[in-house]
Amino acid sequence: MTELSDGRRREVPAGTYRLQVTADFTLDDAASVAGYLADLGVTHAYSSPLLRSAAGSTHGYDTVDHAHVDEPRGGRAGLDRFVAALHERGLGLVLDLVPNHMGVSDPAESGWWWDLLQHGRESAHADAFDVDWDFGGGRIRIPVLGSADDVSKLEVVDSPDGPELHYYDNRFPIAPGTGEGTPQEVHDRQHYELVDWRRADDQLNYRRFFAINTLAGLRVEDPEVFRATHALVVELVENGSVDALRIDHPDGLADPKGYLDRLAEATGGRWTVVEKILEPGEELPEGWRTAGTTGYDALTEVDGVLVDPAGEAAFTALDTELAGAPVDYAKLVHDCKREVTDGMLGSEVARLQRIVGDLGGAGSAAVPAEQVTEGLAELLASFPVYRSYLPDGREHLDETVAAVKQRRPDLTAAVDALHPLLGTAGTELATRFEQTSGPVMAKGVEDSAYYRWARFVALNEVGGDPARFGTTVAGFHAAQQHRAAVKPASMTTLSTHDTKRSEDVRARLAVLAEQPTEWAELVRELLARHPLADRSLAHLVWQNLVGAWPLTRERAHAYVEKAAREAGTSTTWTNPVQEFEDQLHALVDAAFDDPTTHAAIEAFVARIAPSGYANSLSQKLLQLTMPGVPDVYQGTELWDFSLVDPDNRRPVDYDLRRSLLARLDEGWVPPVDETGAAKLLVVSRVLRHRRDHPEAFDGYTPLEATGAAADSVVAFDRGGVVAVATRLPVHLAATGWGDTALQLPTGAWRDLLTGARVVSAANGVALSEVLAQLPVALLVRG
Repeated sequence: MTELSDGRRREVPAGTYRLQVTADFTLDDAASVAGYLADLGVTHAYSSPLLRSAAGSTHGYDTVDHAHVDEPRGGRAGLDRFVAALHERGLGLVLDLVPNHMGVSDPAESGWWWDLLQHGRESAHADAFDVDWDFGGGRIRIPVLGSADDVSKLEVVDSPDGPELHYYDNRFPIAPGTGEGTPQEVHDRQHYELVDWRRADDQLNYRRFFAINTLAGLRVEDPEVFRATHALVVELVENGSVDALRIDHPDGLADPKGYLDRLAEATGGRWTVVEKILEPGEELPEGWRTAGTTGYDALTEVDGVLVDPAGEAAFTALDTELAGAPVDYAKLVHDCKREVTDGMLGSEVARLQRIVGDLGGAGSAAVPAEQVTEGLAELLASFPVYRSYLPDGREHLDETVAAVKQRRPDLTAAVDALHPLLGTAGTELATRFEQTSGPVMAKGVEDSAYYRWARFVALNEVGGDPARFGTTVAGFHAAQQHRAAVKPASMTTLSTHDTKRSEDVRARLAVLAEQPTEWAELVRELLARHPLADRSLAHLVWQNLVGAWPLTRERAHAYVEKAAREAGTSTTWTNPVQEFEDQLHALVDAAFDDPTTHAAIEAFVARIAPSGYANSLSQKLLQLTMPGVPDVYQGTELWDFSLVDPDNRRPVDYDLRRSLLARLDEGWVPPVDETGAAKLLVVSRVLRHRRDHPEAFDGYTPLEATGAAADSVVAFDRGGVVAVATRLPVHLAATGWGDTALQLPTGAWRDLLTGARVVSAANGVALSEVLAQLPVALLVRG
């Protein structure tokens, strides 16, 4: 908890700044920007995971040892220096925790996993991991071999700690007394079985994070496992190093509510947010001891109000033209999720089936095992949210059962028999079903359907719904009033390390919704010049290139390869189609090398960029001033046109940001141009005001506009400060503000961004006056 000016302790951050701490941007590097963060106006740095992670990890979500701070990132000494630098400037630290899983890519790095492989069920850490020993015949299946025949390539190698079993660079322990004989004979006597990597889809017997074989699920529901994995974190909270917490992937936990209860007790109820993706209209379960989510729901609300719903018909027509038929998005989602249940997460479905066992009685009343498996897969593929939290959320299961029976009457007996079993809270089957539905949703939707449906990719964002093409101003206000009433201290965000594209890319792409005809003409021209058999994927590529332009050739190539393989329609990660990928890379090269194509992209981006900048400023102002605790992702205080990771983890130029902030503090009101200084002005002035005047952000009152362009503004009064943001800038440019007025309370107002003063009378104040210099305003009395 950081100190306020009067010496009190700040329990809830006023604003946070996300830092990706890596071996290339260490804790000492983070310490060096503490002064800048204080000047920017945040109250807390918000760090990526810092516990010891797998060698070479660029993100830290693969913790291998919970008792140490990661040495390549700076170790405990580096953390202490970072905290000291923060405290010197009155800042606190929000730490990202990973309770659901552990990195096991190199067993030798994780003492727990190594011991488990060496001693099996007798390991001191056997209870820490979620292993179905019986299914593996008492052995853990490790999918690392190139083929089953590669067992012949194993070697027994002496090491300082005793003999090890090696497979190329992979090292594995040898159980005591089992090291005699050929390497294959030694292998066959171990508590683990090295198997063909292709068997991971349906024959693994340990729980993973999603379908990542090198991230093994942890059983933090066990009090001893919780204690051991959180001891260092609790120490850091108790000694004042860590002030607040961010919890990664709570949906993977057996008992999220119980975990949060235990965490709150251990950490004194510190401000904690969870990386929970809520579907539109979904609420966090009651009783969770959390301030709220990490903000994907807020992201969706802000993005939606800046997208023109009037563009939907034209974009749908273009998508239908390119796809060759209308796309049923709901069916696409279901089919993508079924690919997941039948493929990469088949092992998880098979484990559910084993728990169910015989179903429905004996003889003719029994439900065949294949029907049970099919029923489970259909229920998972049809589940409308990431997971339920029994006994809360039972209606989601009921709704899904009804939907499956309607679509697949042949599965009626199976799902009717499964229904009460899956709805009984606390049973192994119900819990594992809950733990599985989230990964199925994530892999099927975020990492598949989002790359296949390219109608309008600005909407294909984590936590969003691409089928909802924009929202009204009234809808935005209703969402914020609800947020203020239900979770006023939840985090808000626009960009994270997991977003599919950065906020500024989405803001620029939102302009296309106002110019669908011009966009369709450009797309047809590009497709005619550079045909690709997968026309929907080509549309996705062109949208992202235009949204992020200018970008380097290397970044563009990396993005399209990842996007195509995630889509899985013309090439895949496990079976790349070289001929198609060559054509795809040629398309990218054309954007840089074909003079006509390059000129067309340059000209189009030049036309839409000013409106994109306006959208970016509005987007940022809304996010920073709406109810909640605003987070700024590293570097996004200036324009940041990043695509999906790892593109969004590139180095940040803090010297540039310091120099621009210094100019702003000298009174410079920058133009809205390619420098992005106008965005830095918005970010710094809002964050500072939130830090220094928290009482001005206690309410939420929508403000109405009257006149011809009333639909081009969204404004609200937080209880002492008024946010005014332009929307639909293309339409506005064509009409101007004209007689449009904002119904501000009467009196004098000052814009904290420009210093300009306006006076509101009984009929309000002209928006042409309020927004004379910038497309946004931050008004206070005076």
